[in-house]
Parts: sequence; C-alpha cells; structure tokens
Amino acid sequence: MGAYSYRALNESGKTVKGILEGDSERQVRAQLRAKKLKPLEVADAGNAKVRNTSKSGSGFSLFSPTPKLKGRDLSLVTRQLASLLSSGLPLDEALQATAKQAQKPAAKQVMLQIRTKVLEGFSLAQALGEHPGSFDDMYRAMVKAGESSGYLGPVLERLSEHTLNSQQLKSRLKTAMIYPIVLLVMSLAVIIGLMAFVVPDLVNLFAHSQRELPGLTRALIATSDFIVGYGIWVLAAAVGAAYGLKQMLKNPARQRRWHQIQLKLPVIGNVVNQSNSARFASTLSLLMSSGVPLLQALKIAGQVMTNRVLQEACEDIAAQVHEGTALHRAMEKANCFPPLLVQMVASGETNGTLPVQLEHAAKDQQRELEMVLSVSLGLMEPATIVLMGGAVLVIVLAILQPIFEMNQMVG
Repeated sequence: MGAYSYRALNESGKTVKGILEGDSERQVRAQLRAKKLKPLEVADAGNAKVRNTSKSGSGFSLFSPTPKLKGRDLSLVTRQLASLLSSGLPLDEALQATAKQAQKPAAKQVMLQIRTKVLEGFSLAQALGEHPGSFDDMYRAMVKAGESSGYLGPVLERLSEHTLNSQQLKSRLKTAMIYPIVLLVMSLAVIIGLMAFVVPDLVNLFAHSQRELPGLTRALIATSDFIVGYGIWVLAAAVGAAYGLKQMLKNPARQRRWHQIQLKLPVIGNVVNQSNSARFASTLSLLMSSGVPLLQALKIAGQVMTNRVLQEACEDIAAQVHEGTALHRAMEKANCFPPLLVQMVASGETNGTLPVQLEHAAKDQQRELEMVLSVSLGLMEPATIVLMGGAVLVIVLAILQPIFEMNQMVG
C-alpha cells in the first residue's frame, strides 16, 4: 500500500487537495468518489508520477516530489512518533497514525512515503535516507543507533527535544534581531528620503544667491544630487555585487578563505565560533548518548558545523582520535574551540561521563552566545539612533548655516 497525492472537486465545486493510502491509483480514485469527490489529479507520492484524469485539465501538476520538514513540524512529528512507539504500537502503525495527525500536507506525505518504504522491508533509518532534506545525517544516525539497540522510542524522544530546543533558540535570536534591523532600515530610509526629496527643494532657496555657500552646504548638495542622479544605479550595483559575492562563495577555496576571515572579525568571529562550538558539543553529546560510536559521531558533528575551517578541524580531530589520541588533546591541538569546552571534554574523558559533560558544555556555549548577541543587539539600537540623529543634525546645520550668514549680512 502506497501514498498518493490527489486534487479533486467537492460537492460545492471547490478544489481540495490531500494524501490518501491505497494499493493503486484506481483504488484511490474509488475512495475519492466514495467521499463524493471528483478526482482531477492523482499522483504517486513516492515517485511524483502525476496523471491528469480530467479531460478539461491542463495535465500540469505542482505536486512536490520531495517535500521537506523543518523546525516545529519535524519536532512535532518526531515527538508523536516517539510517544506512539513508547506505547507499544508497531512501527508501521505508528507512522500511519503520525501521518493522520499531521495537519500539513507535506508532513503527511513524508510520513506516508516513509511508511511505504518500511512496509517494503527497509529499516526506518534507510527510509529516512530517502528524505535527506527533512532528516539530516545526525537524525538518521541516531535512529539507526536506536533501532540497533532496541531503544528507538527513547532516542526519538531525545531527538524531538533537541529539534525543539534548536527551533526555540533560532526563534529567540530572530525575534531579538527584528527590532534593531527594522530600526536601522527605517533610519537609512528616512535619511535617504530627506536627501532625495526634501533637501533639493530647500536648496532652491539658495539658487539665486551670489554668495559662496559654506562647505558643509555644498557637500550636502553634492550628496543629494548624487543620490537623485545615481541612487538607483548604486542600489542595482549593490544588489549585483551581493549576488556576485554569493556566486563566488560557492567556490570551496573562496568559501574557506571567507570563513577564515569570519573567525578573525572582532564580534562576528566570536559569535560564529560560539554557535558552531555549541552545535558541535550538542550534536556529539546527543549521538554518543544514543549509542553512536565516537568516530562516527565526530564525523557527523563536524558536518553540522557551518564554518568550513571548523569542519576541517573536526575532520583532523576525528583522524587523530582514530590514531589513538585523546579527544581533548586533539581538540586542544586544533586551537579553534573555546578553552572551557576542551576542559569539560577532558573532564568527561577522565570520569567516563563524556556525553554528560558535552551536554553541559553545549548549554554553557548557548548561554554565552545568547549573552553576546543580546549585548551586541542592545548596543546596535542606541548606535542606530545616534547615527540617525547625527545625520539629521548635519542636514539641518547645512541648511541653516547659509541662512544665518544671510541674516548677519542684512543685519
């Protein structure tokens, strides 16, 4: 029995979409007709082979062959599946129940596709491998370890907590960044608006004056003329430069060089290092506590890091550990991880509590990262206000200065 996407008309003539299970497209159409729905399109959700069953249709479908789960959807699906498995429900029934409870069509389609693979004899980890966009290497490795040890339910429970915590952290950071970014954008928009629309009208007051204008006023007029005449081209050039830089960074060598520069920047480097270190420690702790061997866990933990330089450092660490070097020695030699993290790893190796120490280290790194970001964003707000106030002050002085000089002459 497989999963099929469908598009049909209800009794009111409205188009409805959804996912159904069936042995064939014909059976799915029969199910739709039994529900008083007129099928328009039916697609194998696993292969995305769409057939138009309506003569008036266009024969074109926008069904996605590879739906993706991210953030809260992934955490919710994982938690539901963990609860169902812990209650003793067989895997295929748990997958089917999770699909029925899913509110979003993408989640329903993914879970039904996974169930189809499981019914064909694949393991859950192998079935998840068909959806790398939804389930990353860490997720699949933990599921594989859970299946091997017979503790799939508890492992999925850990995974759901991990995905939920990661999503909550991202949400907090995004929420904290909204206000200062909006404030900065609005400030720049106000300044550019003044220079492009207000200043030219005020400058016309001095057009018939025979006196030489003050230097500040001349600079303001030149800036205003430049924004009016070339502002749109500057904006287009900036967008083009950003796009070109994005394309250039697709080259591995250039990307590595840029990541090196990131780590050396005053504030950004600290943020990048802290975030990647926290992700590394959290992933490694989660994998090891779920029964994944250290070498495999190190390789996967290195892949979840976003900085190429740190990824290469993790590969070197894994190679050294494979040769017999202690993990904390290899991390200390790499010289790219916070000293506290290295010290806690050394303590964990000594006491035999490495996963626990890594979890504590990850939480410490996350707290420090949030503190650094909150301080940085907190400083950004008054700095933006001062910038805007200073720019407006310069504009006002540049306009008032020639007026004052005219009044002095009349006086």
